[in-house]
Amino acid sequence: MQINEKLLKKLREILERYNELETLLSDPEVISDNTRYTSYVKEHGRLSKFVGKYSQLEETLKQKEEAKAILSENNGDADLQNLARDEVNSLEKKETELFEEIKSYFFTESDESRKNVIMEIRAGTGGEEAALFAANLFRMYTKYAEKQRWKVEMLANSPTEMGGFKEITFSISGEAVYQKFCYESGTHRVQRVPATETSGRIHTSAATVAVLPEIEEVEIKIDPKDIEIDTFRASGPGGQKVNKTSSAVRITHIPTGLVVKCMDDKSQHKNRSKAMRILRSRLYSFLQDQKKDERDKTRRTQIGSGDRSEKIRTYNYPQNRVTDHRINLNLYSLDKIMLGEMDELTEAMTNHGKEEKMKELAATL
Repeated sequence: MQINEKLLKKLREILERYNELETLLSDPEVISDNTRYTSYVKEHGRLSKFVGKYSQLEETLKQKEEAKAILSENNGDADLQNLARDEVNSLEKKETELFEEIKSYFFTESDESRKNVIMEIRAGTGGEEAALFAANLFRMYTKYAEKQRWKVEMLANSPTEMGGFKEITFSISGEAVYQKFCYESGTHRVQRVPATETSGRIHTSAATVAVLPEIEEVEIKIDPKDIEIDTFRASGPGGQKVNKTSSAVRITHIPTGLVVKCMDDKSQHKNRSKAMRILRSRLYSFLQDQKKDERDKTRRTQIGSGDRSEKIRTYNYPQNRVTDHRINLNLYSLDKIMLGEMDELTEAMTNHGKEEKMKELAATL
C-alpha cells in the first residue's frame, strides 16, 4: 500500500476521533469536569487542522475522478477532452500539495509538539565545573524562553555553594515549546578553562538534559496505590536549613521505581503538586520508551530521542564555537547562544527533525 493510501486511512481515523470529540464536548458530564473538557478542547482544535485539509483533499480527489471519467469517454469532443486533461493535471498538482501539507502536520501539529515541557538538567562529569555548566545551560534556556515570551517555573533544584546546580528541574509553557526544545535532550559537553582552574588548562565537563512533554492529569492516570509519598525537612548547600517544617516531598512510583523530590517551596501541598507534575511526565516518557523498544525503534536511532547518554553538542569557549554533532553544524557565536540567542540552532534542528519525522511516517503508516 502506498504512503498516500495509508495516509488516507490515518486521516479517516482522525476524522472519527474528531467526531467523537464533538460528541464529548457537548456531554454535560465532560463540561462539568474542567480538566477533561480543557484537554478535549485542545485535542479538538489540533485535529481540526487535519480534518480541514482532509475535507479539501477528499473534494480534490472526487473532482479528479470526475475529470478522469470525462477523459475516458470517447465522445469525439477534442476541446472537452483537452479541458478535462488540463483539469486532471491541475487537480493532481493540488492533490500533491495537500498531501505534503498534511504530512507536515504530523510534525507541527502532533500531540507532543504542542505541549509545554518539563526540563531536567543534571551535572555530569567534571565536579563543580559541571555544576556551573548546568547553571549556564539553565540560563541559556530561560533567556531564550523570555525572548519567546514563554513562562518559566522552577520546580526543583539542588544548588552548589559556587552557584552551580547538581540538578535543576523547571517547566516552560507557551506556544509549541516542545516542538522547539525536544532536540535538547542528551549530553551537552563544555570545553573551557574553569573558574576553579589556576593553571589556565582547558577542561572538558558535561551536563545532561532531559526534555519531557508536560502531561496533563487526564492523559495519564496514576493509581494512588502505586505511589509512596514521604515528607521531610529540606536543607540547602552544606546542610543549611531552608525551613523548619517537613515541607519537602518525595514521591516513589512503585511499579517503575521512578522517584521525584521537590523541596523548593515552603508549602508541602505545592511541593507535592509539582512532584506529581514531574512524575506524570517522567512516567509518560518511560512508557513511550517501552513502546519504542517493543517496535525495535530505540532512542539511539532517532534524532533528539532523549537518550541522555548520547553526546549531542559541544560548547567550545576558546573558539567561541557550538557544534551539534547530530547534524554536523558549527556556529561561531557561542557568546550570543549562551545569552539565549538560539534561533539559528533550534531552526536547524527543527528542520532536520522534520525530515526525520517524514521518513519515520513513511515507515510506520
